[in-house]
Amino acid sequence: MSRLRRAGVRTGGVAAAVVLTAVASGCGIRTTSVPVDAGPAPSRVPCSVTGDELATQTSGVPVRVFLLCGSQLEPVDRRAPAPQERADGGRVATASALLAQLLAEPSESERQAGFSTAVKGPLLVTGGYNGDPAGTLRLSRQPEDLNPTALSQIVCTLANSSAGAGEASVVIGGPGHYPPRRLACTTGLKERPESAPPTATGRPSPSAS
Repeated sequence: MSRLRRAGVRTGGVAAAVVLTAVASGCGIRTTSVPVDAGPAPSRVPCSVTGDELATQTSGVPVRVFLLCGSQLEPVDRRAPAPQERADGGRVATASALLAQLLAEPSESERQAGFSTAVKGPLLVTGGYNGDPAGTLRLSRQPEDLNPTALSQIVCTLANSSAGAGEASVVIGGPGHYPPRRLACTTGLKERPESAPPTATGRPSPSAS
């Protein structure tokens, strides 16, 4: 009788193992006795430059530019040479100084933090034409011909400076006689800089000239 009882226990154990294996297979779980090396956890770039570097820069005026980091646009504080006075006004001088910062290669600490720039030269900025809305900035290349991420960097950098048109927007055009557009730096554009900058709501004031 005891032998039959022990046999029944063994049989029950085998049946339970079969049931567990079937359940595991049904759940998509693949059993293995070999350790699986999934590799190291994916590293994340910090997208942040320590304040030590900015503190060591004693010359120049504080500026903020938008660089690419982790497929998004992130603000970076720098010190830049004071804009030179220009006959076409302080707005253009500020825009030129900021554009020069976007064209420059990121510093070593910025690169280590994951920053890069898509803005490539040659590229200049001037004031608007007669009849353009007040505060218009004209690039030496048509905005639509630029790399979309580069244009997003330019729009967000200028729109969040004194060169902008207010409400995180900038009135920008190209070298031709196409009418300029008022483009906005939105949260969505910062998250997806490869998309086209949206047109801002509202209309800029027309030029008095």
